Amino acid sequence: MNMQKLMKQMQQAQVKQNEMQDKLEALAVTGSAGGGMVTVTCNGTGKVGALKIDRVVVDPEDVEALEDLILVAIQDAQVRASEAQQVEMNKLMSGMGGMPGMR
Repeated sequence: MNMQKLMKQMQQAQVKQNEMQDKLEALAVTGSAGGGMVTVTCNGTGKVGALKIDRVVVDPEDVEALEDLILVAIQDAQVRASEAQQVEMNKLMSGMGGMPGMR
């Protein structure tokens, strides 16, 4: 096995991984709850960046319902971010088909 070739492939893999991370950080995914009354936007790594709440669901007498909607919307957005991560990871791994142990 040629160590120099292996090192070069590893460096290329690191560059691709960094590119994937940058792409995920720039990606925006949206999760929602209550038929879209609460929406959460996060990036592809799952970091929440925005929250929108329709005034209709703001009831001072039922704060727990709003809290539940917010949690569901966050979880939905994070699931979508996780799916985006998986897609990008699959792309990265398929591009490493020539590296030993990366098939």
